[in-house]
Amino acid sequence: VQLVESGGGLVQPGGSLRLSCAASGRTFSNLAVAWFRQNPGKEREFVAAVSADKISAIYDDSVQARFIISRDNIKTTGYLQMNALRIEDTAVYYCAAGEGIISRRAQDYAYWGQGTQVTVSA
Repeated sequence: VQLVESGGGLVQPGGSLRLSCAASGRTFSNLAVAWFRQNPGKEREFVAAVSADKISAIYDDSVQARFIISRDNIKTTGYLQMNALRIEDTAVYYCAAGEGIISRRAQDYAYWGQGTQVTVSA
């Protein structure tokens, strides 16, 4: 499975962005999808994840009620709708996919995209 993120950019505090994660391969519908983010010199941190069947979703507390993760298994694409963005949301955002139940741990995801930069600044 190959993952390609898009949708990043520069936005003002309080604004919104929607990230997309386009997947190639036939097994996307069987994989959990997650978003992580990372800043230089810091560890990659969990943002949100959604189960393969779209029934379950989990979020980091820092984005709960502001971000929404979703997926379209027909289009083999995952999404992260980011609302009420804050300066501290600035990071490179990575899409990840993996078999099994959804997880907050990066090591549970076998497939990763190249990342897309999100910058929140006035």
